[in-house]
Formats: sequence, structure tokens, C-alpha cells
Amino acid sequence: MKHKYIRIYADGASRNNPGNAAIGIVICDEKDNVLEKFGKCIGIQTNNFAEYTAVIESLKMAKNYTKNEVQFTSDSQLVVRQLNYIYKVKNKQLKQLFKQVKQLENNFDKVEYKHSKRENNFIEMADGMANKALDEKTKVLK
Repeated sequence: MKHKYIRIYADGASRNNPGNAAIGIVICDEKDNVLEKFGKCIGIQTNNFAEYTAVIESLKMAKNYTKNEVQFTSDSQLVVRQLNYIYKVKNKQLKQLFKQVKQLENNFDKVEYKHSKRENNFIEMADGMANKALDEKTKVLK
């Protein structure tokens, strides 16, 4: 079912930064009913790389739910401020990810980026999805 408006809560995690990294994503409808939860490991990366990867993957997933409006919420002040053109993107690797995000935005009428404290219930849920993916990877490696 397509929605006029969806909310995405996402988080990227990196243990030892750089280290084993993962993303967690929670997609909700306009009433904050959870439509999908997702987490996966993304290899050895920095936390900022993981945060950007969470944005990219969530915007790819969002196409299944809407072409209209997306409100993206993250606890990464850096990523939110860069995507809102408040901070410049200086890191070469992050510049490439920034460009990917901006291309994915073309799939929607409007994409809005908001910062939220980690205590937000949905950010905690996204963080939990990322950490669950990391914990499962650690179990496999042992």
C-alpha cells in the first residue's frame, strides 16, 4: 500500500570506529505504525559511513511505501546537518555517499531530514536493529 507520507528512523553503528559496522532502520506510516524494521551488517566501517549507509538503504526501501513525502530522523547531527546543507561534506568517502542520497531524493516529492536525541523510541528501535545485526555477526565469528 502506498502512503502519502512516511517517517523513517535510522541509525548506523560501528564498534571500535572503524570496526564492525551495521545499520538499523524503522519505517513508519504517518501515524507512527511500524511498517518495516531492518538491520544488517555492512563490514568494517566508521560510524559516519554507517549513518550515511542507513540513509541510503532506507531511501531505497521507502520507494516501496511512497513517492510523496519522507521524513527522515537520525541521531547523527553531522549527517542531518550535511544533508540539510548546514555543514559541508569534506570527507571524500562521505561525499560519494552524500551524492547517492541526493540522487535517491529524486524518487520523492519531498525529503526532510531531522535530528533527534538517541532517547527517541524509534531511534532506540533502529539502534537495536543495528546492534542485533552486530551481535549476530559476532556469534557467527566465534
